[in-house]
Amino acid sequence: MTVPLPVVFIHGLWLHSTSWQPWTELFRDEGYDPSAPGWPGTPDTVEEARQNPESIAGHGIDDVVEHYAALIADLPTRPVVIGHSFGGMIAQKLLGQDRAAAAVAIDAAQIKGVLPLPLSALRATFPVFKNPANKNRSVSLTAEQFRFAFGNAVSEEESTALYERWTIPAPGKPLYEAASANFNPHSPAKVDTENSGRGPLLLISGGKDHTVPETVTRATLKQYRHSEAVTDITDFPDRGHSLTIDDGWREVADTVLTWLRQQGLETGR
Repeated sequence: MTVPLPVVFIHGLWLHSTSWQPWTELFRDEGYDPSAPGWPGTPDTVEEARQNPESIAGHGIDDVVEHYAALIADLPTRPVVIGHSFGGMIAQKLLGQDRAAAAVAIDAAQIKGVLPLPLSALRATFPVFKNPANKNRSVSLTAEQFRFAFGNAVSEEESTALYERWTIPAPGKPLYEAASANFNPHSPAKVDTENSGRGPLLLISGGKDHTVPETVTRATLKQYRHSEAVTDITDFPDRGHSLTIDDGWREVADTVLTWLRQQGLETGR
């Protein structure tokens, strides 16, 4: 009997891992073996995470990478890793380390070497950077801040509903690490973009994304120019940073499934 291919979903800042539930159900129906573990220190539910905001504070990029690497080591085979926002950066790092069979990075946070820093991205992350002490704290978004950073391409009503359902506090440390990446030769935001033996990578961008604008994803693609491995990009011109959780999530998910099949990463059915 063929073992289903594992798929590990990695959330980003301010969203709980359970926000991947529609995706995990779809991928299971398609014959994959999906899981969506939370970041280190993140409680099992949205409510618990809100009640214990400091449980995730202080965790940086390397902590998160090693957390997922340990989980992957227990799987029967190398998985596909699918990450959103900072989860997209983590997915790229795991792929570059040959810990994954393939990776999909959706509106991925800036990796080392990416230079564009659009004003909208600065505004979206201002709740963290407004106080240097937030580097070692957890930070929550207001509904208005979430609307700008995530829900600007959907109705205000839907943005509020997404905020109330999925948002949790997030550690400030990864943002500080990413912001200083190009000044630090040993930055944890560095990805092995020259690895030609790695599995295929799909970058996905939302054309209306304020937090990770399309220019950032395009600049990320250029970082892979010295690798002979498959590196593809897909744009959703009318989508914002909420594209994995809003009412258009299925279009993005179906695009990912189609791409995986094109790479020969079939299910175990």
